[in-house]
Amino acid sequence: MKRVRANWRAWLAFVHDVCAAGVAWGGLYWLRSNMDLHEPQLSDMWHTLAWILPLQAGIFLAFGLYRGLWRFASLPDLQRIVLAAGLGAVAIPVVLVMMQLTSVVPRSVLILYPPVLIFLMAGSRFTYRIWKEHRLYSPLAALGEPVLILGAGEAGALLTKELAHSRQWRVVGLLDDDPAKQGRLLRNVSVLGPIAELPLWVRRYGVRTVIIALPSAAHSVRRRVAELCAAAGLEALTVPSYEDLISGRSQLTTIRHVELDDLLGRDPVVLDSAGLREWLGDRVILITGAGGSIGAELCRQVARYRPARLVLLELSEYALYQIQQGLEDEFPGLPVVTIVGDAKHATLVEQLLSREKPSVVFHAAAYKHVPLMEETNAWQAVRNNAYGTWVLARAAVAAKVEKFVLVSTDKAVNPTNVMGASKRLAEVICQSLQNGGTEFVVVRFGNVFGSAGSVIPRFREQIARGGPVTVTHPEITRYFMSLSEATQLLLQAGLMGRGGEVLVLDMGEPVRIVDLARDMIRLSGADPDAIRIVFTGLRPGEKLYEEPLASEETTLATPHPKLFIAHARTNGLGTIEQMIAWLERDRAAGDAEVRSWLKAWIPEYSPPAGASVKAIPVEAPFDAAAPLPLRAPRRR
Repeated sequence: MKRVRANWRAWLAFVHDVCAAGVAWGGLYWLRSNMDLHEPQLSDMWHTLAWILPLQAGIFLAFGLYRGLWRFASLPDLQRIVLAAGLGAVAIPVVLVMMQLTSVVPRSVLILYPPVLIFLMAGSRFTYRIWKEHRLYSPLAALGEPVLILGAGEAGALLTKELAHSRQWRVVGLLDDDPAKQGRLLRNVSVLGPIAELPLWVRRYGVRTVIIALPSAAHSVRRRVAELCAAAGLEALTVPSYEDLISGRSQLTTIRHVELDDLLGRDPVVLDSAGLREWLGDRVILITGAGGSIGAELCRQVARYRPARLVLLELSEYALYQIQQGLEDEFPGLPVVTIVGDAKHATLVEQLLSREKPSVVFHAAAYKHVPLMEETNAWQAVRNNAYGTWVLARAAVAAKVEKFVLVSTDKAVNPTNVMGASKRLAEVICQSLQNGGTEFVVVRFGNVFGSAGSVIPRFREQIARGGPVTVTHPEITRYFMSLSEATQLLLQAGLMGRGGEVLVLDMGEPVRIVDLARDMIRLSGADPDAIRIVFTGLRPGEKLYEEPLASEETTLATPHPKLFIAHARTNGLGTIEQMIAWLERDRAAGDAEVRSWLKAWIPEYSPPAGASVKAIPVEAPFDAAAPLPLRAPRRR
């Protein structure tokens, strides 16, 4: 039924335009005759009109003037009308000459016909749109909740246009720090003044909600604006950030609540897009742990460069299904191979690499939760993080994989917990296999917003319940990075690495977790005084602060400003063989035994106070070169 009605509307519009062509042609004849049309001019008009109307009708259909709706008439519709009228102005004299018609057509009629026709056709459409929108939205203009838009650039202009149709909001003004825009009108809405005057205009218009439309502004500016909104007690919404826009994840007019990474995020990463496209494009790429937060984002980032095939290895069936469906929706036509399996399963891994023949392997599969791995799961942590890396890395060498990128962690720096020590073992394993033909690149970074095991989802749940929010220590700090930035730098590090390096990311300044909790309470719209923050004490294996990933004493600079090469201790091959023999045994080791062996293999590992550790001799010593001393992070 809807399609029939749409067809009737299209035919009605077509009849209107043909009639408009007849009115324009006949009206010009009438005006040319001083509004006193007689023979022979009357006969000439009807004679030529019999040829012109079918010709003009065919041109209208050819230009697709009836695919759109008059209610949404816009500049593209006007462009098609102008082209159709222009082509008609050229075609009419040609047809009249070719048909050898004896009728006389005044030159003024030929010249004025196109603009008059454009006026009649376009005027009807835009008049209908103005009437329709006034009828639909004008009564609602005074009913919507008043809202201010911060930023009078392209994003602000688009939002003003979109919200003009909103039944929920009514834009009462815009604020912008550019003096050239202040006092001007943007789509009939005033740019009231600078953003610093927000409290003044909030009181004047009774505003409770503001929309931050500054997608390309530096994160420091976005944070300042968000804090100004919070101080005024306003609900702050925002358009997507610049990196979300260029990645295609969001549209400019998508409005969402201000998130934590809007406040703590950093400026966009500069990538060697051409180099990444050459490295990843038209190649087979294998990603392990593909269903995890980092692995899934890595899949999306790699897919942008259109690999020949993307092979996903994941132990969780549900997580693998989720990322497979997401890739199919976002990157239709991309060949994706999904494997449910364990990276520790040697036969499975060897057959997979032999069959798929990947050029690059990203190893993101790991157990990352520090307290969970510290208590009763130490053996599984080392088996998964270290032995799983050995199985995959050795198979990569046998399959002649060009490059193997290990996703490591800042907790591998002077580790105090089993998880960090197990990831340090994984780094050592990759370095020990470097001369096998495959280039092994290790990349370390800190905490990622919203990743599995992150404190942020836990805080969200506690705030939603009304508190309390639990923080382990008032002075505990961590380095944070957005998921997008971390994976982009991971790709850049993989591209730059030449084998054997441990590359670390510049994570910026450490953030106090208690400040993070307060920011999240404020952003949620809850009363900061109503939700308590409770300190529960450090958990097993947890540091008060993480070691700095990148410092002048422990790293070397690279051509990329956010990537550095770490000084890292290496192990003898005999130690690796002893380690693998111990990990391959059938009997699971207890937590105390695991810590003892980790201490023997990783001298910088410092088990928690009170943990049972005994001296265990290793068959091959570590290299004599010890790591340079690490500098404590600056406190805020």
